[in-house]
Amino acid sequence: MQSFEYSITDDLGIHARPAGMLVRLAMNYKSEQTIARKDNSAPVSLKRIFTVMGLGVKCGDSVIISAEGEDEEQAINALQDFFRQSL
Repeated sequence: MQSFEYSITDDLGIHARPAGMLVRLAMNYKSEQTIARKDNSAPVSLKRIFTVMGLGVKCGDSVIISAEGEDEEQAINALQDFFRQSL
């Protein structure tokens, strides 16, 4: 399993548009990717938009992104790039 932590800088947090983009990105990989708020929320699948939106991640919140499976390295690298560029 690979993971990284990221502090959200987008003024709107993870709203509908980036959540949809995240789900589409996650669906490109066979590994299971999850996101959790650093404040000890349970991790949820990045492949389901309602679970991602349900976290209510706001600007300034820290999240932990994890990937586990056969292509976890490629998935985590793509997700890190996405977060750096979009959130």
